[in-house]
Amino acid sequence: MRSNGIAAAPLSPDDRGLHYGDGLFETLAVRNGQPCLWRYHLERLLLGCRRLAIPPPAAAWLRREAAQEIGDNAVTGVLKILYTRGPAQRGYAPPANPQPTCLLRYTPAPPPAEQAIHVRTCRTPIGISPALAGLKHLNRLEQVLARSEWSDPNIAEGIMCDPEGQVIEGTASNLLLWHGTTLTTPDLSRSGVAGVVRRLLLEQAAAEGIEIAICSISRRALQQADGLLLSNALIGLRQVASLDGRPLTAPFPYPELQQRVTARTFTPESA
Repeated sequence: MRSNGIAAAPLSPDDRGLHYGDGLFETLAVRNGQPCLWRYHLERLLLGCRRLAIPPPAAAWLRREAAQEIGDNAVTGVLKILYTRGPAQRGYAPPANPQPTCLLRYTPAPPPAEQAIHVRTCRTPIGISPALAGLKHLNRLEQVLARSEWSDPNIAEGIMCDPEGQVIEGTASNLLLWHGTTLTTPDLSRSGVAGVVRRLLLEQAAAEGIEIAICSISRRALQQADGLLLSNALIGLRQVASLDGRPLTAPFPYPELQQRVTARTFTPESA
């Protein structure tokens, strides 16, 4: 682990990331010793810094730190970047001159197994918060509570709705539904994380002339969907085999789109 350019440096007990979740994080797939979708992750991190008014890291410095943490012998794994506002005095008021903390940790890991994905809906709601919507911020207690709702190893993911019953996302993924050939993905303007693979999917679909509607999706619409895809930077774009025990057997109507997005997701990006 690296902290502000120092290997295995301790984290200050006064860090606002610990006290308030005052920061952001990115989780990147690593292939052939290089991070994947680096530009998308960097752009989301920098956007989050602007919205939270945290001084951003220099892009070139962060890439060098990532290379140092991954090392020369790495092949396949996960790189996590945590970026906080840094240490400060007690109280919610942010410091006038923050000194951000940047933690990087690489974990060797094989690619996820290509197995059927079974999901369930969660009771725990995800809060409505337009000020934080789209950001991958450090406040993840809602996801922790939702993930604690099941222990069945056959269930890979749980789907969360907001208090009004609108479908938002999985505990660690974005969603794409289809009815026939009509594709929809939840509106994230009031809640949820704008995932990098979701962004890639929307861009690739637009380039190929495939329309994906970004809209409110009710629990009923979710339960009536012909099929469901999950997306994040570690699994790519994966089809769901069952939802709350109901088989979802309809094939994705645009398999070439799925293949291209998944291939791009796991293509290493050199500096």
